[in-house]
Amino acid sequence: MLETLLIRSRAVPSDPPKRRGATSLGPERDRFGLLKAVLAAMPWGQALMGAGIVLLAALVPWGTGEVLNAMDRQVMAIDVTGSLVGENRTALERSTGKWIGRSFFATDLSQIKESLEQRPWVESAAVKRVWPDRLQVEIREKKPLAYWNGGRLVSRNGELFTPDNPEVAGKLPRLAGPDERVKEVISMARTMSDRLTGHNLGFAGLSLEHRGAWTLTLANGIEVVLGRDQVEQRFERFITVYQERLASRSDEVSRVDARYSNGVAVQWKSTETASRSKS
Repeated sequence: MLETLLIRSRAVPSDPPKRRGATSLGPERDRFGLLKAVLAAMPWGQALMGAGIVLLAALVPWGTGEVLNAMDRQVMAIDVTGSLVGENRTALERSTGKWIGRSFFATDLSQIKESLEQRPWVESAAVKRVWPDRLQVEIREKKPLAYWNGGRLVSRNGELFTPDNPEVAGKLPRLAGPDERVKEVISMARTMSDRLTGHNLGFAGLSLEHRGAWTLTLANGIEVVLGRDQVEQRFERFITVYQERLASRSDEVSRVDARYSNGVAVQWKSTETASRSKS
């Protein structure tokens, strides 16, 4: 009985003593929890990839420059291609000769292009590198439409140019007029040429004087004076009179003056005198 009581009255061990000054706040927080959370949330794979790209971007220009320097060599030849009529291939090759011996990679192709396009016959020049040591130049020439004021040429797009050898253009119509009105002359010439072709007549030339008077020349040599006013109407009147009265005697006609309201004046080759032919 006494033993049983003693067991029941055995003291229960108390909590271990707390350190003086310590305060119990429950489970101790992790001091680096926030830092760990930030680091855990950061996309390290993307960050490393971005850093690699930046580094690569910085190294590529340097590496490319080193490779090009190692591969660079002198330009040994320049080939000129293209269908040439006005230009001389040898002269073109001589013109580009100053780039022979220069750096294959460092040579500015735009300079060659600009230099060639200053030549009268050259419409455009395309320049490219051909590995390992050649340049290729493709030339496109201007297409002449007509002779202009005697010694010059006018291209199909209305550009005037003055080559040293305009005669190589061959047989072309002859146009004349103030330079600032060249496109107007071309437009009128095309209209008249198409109309004449429909009547089996050939177009040889058209001139516009400074005071505005037009003169047409046919392929058979007949000159047609159209004046300044009502040019289209006078032109149509001439065609009508020519078809009805003059076609059978065209080889005798030297000049036709259409500046009349009801007819034309004809100058014949034989007598060189004018006669009136009523429409």
